Amino acid sequence: MSVDKFISGYRKFREGYFRENEDFIVDLMAKGQKPAAIMIACSDSRIDPSLKFDVAPGELFIVRNVAALVPPFEQGGQYHGTSAALEFAVRSLEVENVIVMGHARCGGIHALMNNPRSGDFVGAWMKIVDDARKTAQSAGLPPAEAQSLCEHESVKVSLENLLTFPWVKEAVDAGKLKLHGWYFDLGTGTLYTLGKDGKFSQA
Repeated sequence: MSVDKFISGYRKFREGYFRENEDFIVDLMAKGQKPAAIMIACSDSRIDPSLKFDVAPGELFIVRNVAALVPPFEQGGQYHGTSAALEFAVRSLEVENVIVMGHARCGGIHALMNNPRSGDFVGAWMKIVDDARKTAQSAGLPPAEAQSLCEHESVKVSLENLLTFPWVKEAVDAGKLKLHGWYFDLGTGTLYTLGKDGKFSQA
């Protein structure tokens, strides 16, 4: 596929959506953003939060990385893209919700389950949810089910990691911020949400 397809898509956007919503967009850019939530989603090209949740510009602050992971709080390294975005959303934009959305057939989780030392960066990044891998591998399940379990467990690990950020925990404890675990299966078009019982159920 040529990138010309994307340029063509831009022109359709420019002449269609942009023209039809120009006043709204100009007003949005002038007043700044005030999204209700930040979503940590996977970089997978099949996973498009804006499409799936029918959100307009300005409604959802989206961070995408391999496997939709939240690293634990730490200040020793030099580059913290996901942590920086989280800080901006929570401390500057004062979002009211943080959503971690894992998904079925995740390539990052597949790498973690089958080749945990893969690549120059992927293997090291996926170590964030190594506890999820251990849980899945110890369950004695067939490969596909083990991966699915690991995908679920990785969402839980990321939610636990969120609470290692002092300003996230402070906001949660004050009732100003809510944390949500979601799991999307594109193959069935189904969204699952994590309940207080630690189980995912269909939304």
